[in-house]
Parts: sequence; structure tokens; C-alpha cells
Amino acid sequence: MAGKILDWGGLTLWVAGFCAILILSSLAPDNRSVVPAYRLAAEMFAAGKPLYNLDLAMGYLYPPAFAALFMPFAKLGPVAGDLLWRLLGFAVLTYAAVRQVARLDPGNRVWMLSYGLFLAVPVAAGALRNGQATVLLTGACWLLVLSALEGRRAETLLWATLALIAKPTAIVVLLLTGALRPKLIPTLLLSVLLLLLLPYAFAPAGYVNQLYGDFSKLMTSMSFDRSKAFEPADFTAPFAAMGVPLSENLATGIRIVAAFATLWLVVWYDRNLDRQFSGLAVFLAAAFYMCIFNPRVEHNTFIMLALPAGVAIAVMWENGSRGALHAVLAILLFLSGLTGLFEQVHDLIRLWFRPIIMTVITLPLLWWFRASSRSQSRLSRLDTHA
Repeated sequence: MAGKILDWGGLTLWVAGFCAILILSSLAPDNRSVVPAYRLAAEMFAAGKPLYNLDLAMGYLYPPAFAALFMPFAKLGPVAGDLLWRLLGFAVLTYAAVRQVARLDPGNRVWMLSYGLFLAVPVAAGALRNGQATVLLTGACWLLVLSALEGRRAETLLWATLALIAKPTAIVVLLLTGALRPKLIPTLLLSVLLLLLLPYAFAPAGYVNQLYGDFSKLMTSMSFDRSKAFEPADFTAPFAAMGVPLSENLATGIRIVAAFATLWLVVWYDRNLDRQFSGLAVFLAAAFYMCIFNPRVEHNTFIMLALPAGVAIAVMWENGSRGALHAVLAILLFLSGLTGLFEQVHDLIRLWFRPIIMTVITLPLLWWFRASSRSQSRLSRLDTHA
């Protein structure tokens, strides 16, 4: 009986915590939430008004298709609409985790899912509470990786399109999956085309063309003329906190090197890892790049790493990791999300702490996947010789 309670404990906490978030957000829809910005953008889109503030790269930073997607939620109002929006992101992310653990170990999927969710709850709570599109982005990108590696074209198209609508940074995962499965490149290109065409189904062509022009200018200004109002939480944040900010050219060079390293790593995983592990390893590597090397990453963006890292720790434990490494990583992941309980501590470390601690957690997991593959290869050769 106790074993069953432990098996379901993390899943129960995950669902109960989300239900508590829904109650709190329903009582105060606009408190600690980015959903009002989404709602306003959808209303502006429906009214044919400008979406983007080109003088300040803040506020609504999503493609026009996102405003079109959010219109049904906006029409339902700040209570029902916001609730259903959060529920959509939560459902897609949870489904991605369920599908992943079913691939990893069908016979032990409840424990693995529960353990991974338990470790991820503290880090994920902020993004879930704020109703951020990153929640939907994480689930859609995860499912995109799993569907692409399995060669499921229709599912790949669905999740690629949804991921791009959620945030343009999903292009990172599209590029990686295209490199792993070249046969799916036409499907991935079709998802980009659908992203571009979707707004034309809901608004006049001239208005949508203007939105794309403004969006292009916004992306350019964000890349070359950073707004001082935005404080990134990527790998540059610790250096900025120490008073030695990295130059833009150096930071860009590091991002390019990291991009090629990530590409090499996911290709290696795809070719060498057992199929049951490759999807998780590939997505973990992609999420690590998107969180650590994305120049517009925020504090709550690290939900992208929290859940796959939690599941990876469960895999490490379940597959006989020697020593206490998996336990140390589990403790670090869980405790790293509790800093928000102490306001002064949270304000002090908000930007620079998570890129450091999530790097400390993720790099050993990525290395473990490589090491475990080599161990399996050696065992296979020994069995062959025997």
C-alpha cells in the first residue's frame, strides 16, 4: 500500500498543485499573469489594430498566428478563457511526459512519471501560475521530437505547427529534427507555411501583411538593439551579475559554437542510444540549448528543462546509476525551485541562479546518456565474444 502511495505521490502533487493554481488564478485573473497580454493581443487582432510596440521590445512578442489562436480564449473572458488556456498547456505538457515514460519503461511508467513530475513541480509552478506560452511550447516540442523520431508525419506536422505558434524559438527543435530525419523536412516546412498562413483565415490580407512587417522589425530590434527593460536569464546573466558582462559578439560566438555542439550531440544520441532513450536525450539536449543559449530566456523558461530533467533522473535511478549522483541531482532540481518561497533570496538570485544550477544538473544527465550507451555497447561485444 505504501509503495502505491509513493508511486502516485508525484502525479498527485502535480495535478493538485495545478488545481490550486487554477483556483488562485480564477480569483485574481490578472495577478502575476502574462495572460492579460495574450488576451489584449487577441482583442487587438480581432479589431484590426497594431499588436507590437516597436519602440520597446516588450509586451506581446509572438507571431500573429498566436493572437489568432488565442481569440477563442479571449472571447470566453478572463476566468473561463484563462482557465482553459492554462489547461491546454498543462494537458499537452503532461501528455508529453506520459508518452515519454511509456516509451522508456511501459511496465514501470507510473513510478517514473510520478518521480519526474515530483522533482519538476517547484521549477514548473511559476510558469504554470503565470499562464506562459512556454508551457505549451515545452509539451509541443517534446511531442514533436518523439513523433519525428518515430516517423509519424501527421503528428509531426501537428506538434511542429503548435510549437511554432506558441513561440518562434521552436525553430530550434524543427532544425534539429530536420537534421535527424531529413525525410520529414517537407513536413516541417509545411508547418512553417501553416504558421504564416493561419492569420489570413481570420483577418484581411493587408492587415496581416502589416503585422508581419512589424514583427520582422521587432525581431531585428531585439537581436541588434536590445531593450534595457529586458533582463535575460541565459548564460550571460551570471557574468552580468558579477559586473563583467559579455560582449555581444562573444556571446553570439558562444551561441553558435553551442548550436553546433548540440547538433553533434543529438545526432550521436540518435545513432547510438537505444530507441527507448533517444527521444528523451534528444529533447533534453534541445531544451538545454533553448534555455541556456536563448538570448530572450526568462526565469520561468526553465520549465522546459525541469520536467525532462526530472524524467531523466528517474531513468538514471531505474537503470542502476552507481553512487549518489542521481540523488544529488534530484535534490538540486527540487530545491532549486523553492527559492521563490523567500522573496529577498528570490530577488537576489532570480536571473543568474537558474542558468547555473540547471547547467550543473543537465550536463551530468547528458553525459550519463553517452556513458550508458558506451557501457551497453561493451556488454553487447562481450556477449558476442562469449
